[in-house]
Amino acid sequence: MSNSAIRMYALNIDQIATAIRTGGNKRTILVQGHMGTGKSSILKMLAEDLPNHVPCYFDCTTKDLGDIQLPKLKDLDGKDYVRFATNEELGVHLGKPLIIMVDEYGKANPSVKLALTGLMQERKIGTSKLHPDTIIFATTNLGSEGVGDLLPPHARNRMAVVQMRKSTNLEWIEWGISNEIDHTLLGWCKDNPQLFASFEDIKDPDENPYIYHPQAQRTAFFTPRSAEAASDWLKQREHFDDQTLTGLLMGTIGERGAMDLMAFVKLADQLPSLESIKKDPKNAKVPDSASAVCMVVYRTLASLDKEWVNPWMEYMVRLDKEAQGMFANGVRAPKYSKQSMVMTNKKFTDWAMANNYMFAGDKK
Repeated sequence: MSNSAIRMYALNIDQIATAIRTGGNKRTILVQGHMGTGKSSILKMLAEDLPNHVPCYFDCTTKDLGDIQLPKLKDLDGKDYVRFATNEELGVHLGKPLIIMVDEYGKANPSVKLALTGLMQERKIGTSKLHPDTIIFATTNLGSEGVGDLLPPHARNRMAVVQMRKSTNLEWIEWGISNEIDHTLLGWCKDNPQLFASFEDIKDPDENPYIYHPQAQRTAFFTPRSAEAASDWLKQREHFDDQTLTGLLMGTIGERGAMDLMAFVKLADQLPSLESIKKDPKNAKVPDSASAVCMVVYRTLASLDKEWVNPWMEYMVRLDKEAQGMFANGVRAPKYSKQSMVMTNKKFTDWAMANNYMFAGDKK
């Protein structure tokens, strides 16, 4: 299959998690994807969906052959023989259904890949058989990234190799709202979808100075993983002067990203305080710029609680229709943790009825 066809049928992280959850007890799926895009978080997603399984994380980059099985002598009817003890990280000794994530499989030593063959193909390691409900999957980076992920044809043939596509900025924002990502960063990501572009679509790395490109020598760059780290710095920004915060961001998401994000941070000064919205929603400040309005909406989605849904609804109708629709779509997102709280609020339901035309395109 051509590279263009593979990319056309690349799956998002939810589709991959569903495939692993459904068939991972019979066949091993190898997830191939860009660095820092959440491949490792699939284990957490599966563990939440399968509470009776034990999640096991196995990092191939830290292992050699002796780290998988170690020989120990065993006496049987007065005779010695060698039995191999399995690494406890694989969880085989537990005798329970497992979710085994074999991380960075493409970077593993050849001997480690060989030792893991029985685990991923036969569902056993040495003489130890896995629980029949055990799920196994592996992850690796794209070979085109040039970071040392090598898989010979016979190894690939033992697994179903699927490519995980990068999330879009809107998909990542939806995740970020429910995972306490700084609202300023979310607003910046909304205005800059190129942060989530693939280097495979960009011949000249100078066309997109934000992301990793194998032809550019960038020591730091934007990925969803480094963006989450940048969010941690932004949430502590009251402790830093501008120079310190900029330096920290440069070392996290790269020079161009840090400079642009810091310019965006200045917009945060336009935001009304949460307290002003709670206490005086009809007079609290409405930002002048569309970007600042986005930040207000994202901040609210992340921090809203039952006590101030009503004040927020009174404030929200003072914003433009696009911002109101952005809030409603955030609430309607399948994984929004506060969905029930908002959707059962009378002011919200009244607003939704009055603005039903905004969602008419969703009906099939």
